[in-house]
Amino acid sequence: MIKDYAYYVRMERQMSPNTVKSYSSDIREFFGKTGIKAGEVSPEDIVAYIASRSEGITKRTQARILSSLRSFFDWMILEGMIKENPCDKVEQPKLGRYLPEVLSVQEVEDIMASVDLSSWTGLRDRAILEVLYGCGLRVSEVVSLKVSDLFLKDGFVRVIGKGDKQRIVPIGEMAAEAVTEYMNARIDATDDASQAILFLNRFAKPLSRISVFSMVKKQAMLAGIRKEISPHTFRHSFATHLIENGADLRVVQEMLGHESILTTEIYTHIDSSTWQASVLEHHPRSRK
Repeated sequence: MIKDYAYYVRMERQMSPNTVKSYSSDIREFFGKTGIKAGEVSPEDIVAYIASRSEGITKRTQARILSSLRSFFDWMILEGMIKENPCDKVEQPKLGRYLPEVLSVQEVEDIMASVDLSSWTGLRDRAILEVLYGCGLRVSEVVSLKVSDLFLKDGFVRVIGKGDKQRIVPIGEMAAEAVTEYMNARIDATDDASQAILFLNRFAKPLSRISVFSMVKKQAMLAGIRKEISPHTFRHSFATHLIENGADLRVVQEMLGHESILTTEIYTHIDSSTWQASVLEHHPRSRK
């Protein structure tokens, strides 16, 4: 049943593979631990389950579990298996306003400078860092970038984001230069599918998200950064620095691929300016 649900949300709802995997895991764990049949779940069962998990997880994770279950029961209603969604009578966990960890411009510079550029993998790592920060991409978007998505002379990259939605993102000179240097040194892949992907591992296969996480943590340590950071930290820093330097909130929303402006508003109260020229002009790593 969970496989059928996963197929539905992936194909019909256009959820990303990571979201489908996360939701399916939450649902599987719920039924595995409660032992309740899918058609017999009550609001009280859901409240009791979340309460039993609350000590070891954050409010945000509790909210995600509830969203996973609500989505699953909505699908069951659609399929005619149940008439009401038991999650509708469960109160959503109250979330505080979350402000992610942000690097200073100097810390970004220090991390960039920590990369050893004497090998093609070093050039690759520097290009990844520049793209994470210079374009504000998610790590999944970076590892999925294709060579054909690059339009460096025109100053932008094509990005396939959540739900397979496409957006165009400006890329500054320093990020474009780093990508060009990497491309000049990049090894050839052994198959056409891998050759199409921009960032490759040392086996000439597409680089994984986990590899990028490990690389970011390594470079932060080498740069002497003590903050707990991940690839997503560069995305947060990108948005914060742009807005601090005068970029328009709606522009940043478009670049990040946020569906709602409310998601972008966690970064600031500041407002002004216009699209691609504004973004590139205000980015800390663009050449003035």
